[in-house]
Amino acid sequence: MIKRFGTVFVKICCLVAAVLCFFAPSYGDIMLDKVVAVVNAEIITWSELYKAMEFDAAPTVKALPEIERRKIYKENEGIFLENLINLKLILQSAKMANIGAGEAEITQTIKDISAKYGLNEDAFKSAIAKEGFTLEEYKKKLAEQIISSKVVDFEVRSRIVVTEKEIADYMLKNKDRAADEGYLISMILVKTSADPAADSEKVKAAYAMIKAGTPFAEVAKQYSDDASARTGGDKGFVKKADLSKEFIDALSKLKNGEVSEPFKTAGGTHIIKLDEARIYSTADARKDAVKNKLLSEKFERAYKSWIKGLRQGAYVEIR
Repeated sequence: MIKRFGTVFVKICCLVAAVLCFFAPSYGDIMLDKVVAVVNAEIITWSELYKAMEFDAAPTVKALPEIERRKIYKENEGIFLENLINLKLILQSAKMANIGAGEAEITQTIKDISAKYGLNEDAFKSAIAKEGFTLEEYKKKLAEQIISSKVVDFEVRSRIVVTEKEIADYMLKNKDRAADEGYLISMILVKTSADPAADSEKVKAAYAMIKAGTPFAEVAKQYSDDASARTGGDKGFVKKADLSKEFIDALSKLKNGEVSEPFKTAGGTHIIKLDEARIYSTADARKDAVKNKLLSEKFERAYKSWIKGLRQGAYVEIR
């Protein structure tokens, strides 16, 4: 259990924080650095919180213009802070248990990320620099994630079991949907206007850019009339049961990563990108999906309970 810290320690933290704030640099035009939380023997500054938000944000959010991106961060600042406090507690418990991350692990993770996005070494460094990170800062964040994952795996995930009976009971109670089938998709929508010719030209221009290799997210931000345009057309996970026949027909022709030809619905003309299909064609695949669903639900409950225990045994002050 993490030891509670008394009033004297808090005063020391506040004094250190005041000194740090005095000498801290300005981040953009937002504010001077300040302490936003104290977690046992550590303080969290606003700049550290902002860096964490930049690191953890989804790619679609990172791609937004700076003003829009910071607006989203501001709206979700409380959630990010809670997550950062939890990470601090996990890393503190890892340190007590002598759990770390080796240089080889960090290097391999960087190679995996670079391969996933098709980046060479220079392109990778350029990409993280745009997010405001040096290579060493980025490595530190990766190390924290690796360590956190190790601790959570040991303390939470390794202790979760889903039995055959639980799977069978779930499938019996949910005969019509043994697992939620659906798709992770991105979408461009050109709404029907009073000028069909202009609508058609807009669709053609958007589709031509995609075929020419322009990233789907960029085209969505430029041409889509859907609310998802600001995040590059990302619609997240959509259940198959909630989709119209036109969408299902279009999606059935796509493999992961592919883009549909334009198609019409009552709402306008759509172009969709299939990010991932979660469709289970066999009984074994459906059973595996149910098992994963139950594991995920159990993990979520167990993780929340474990984190609650860490916080109850810690000194946490949110400013």
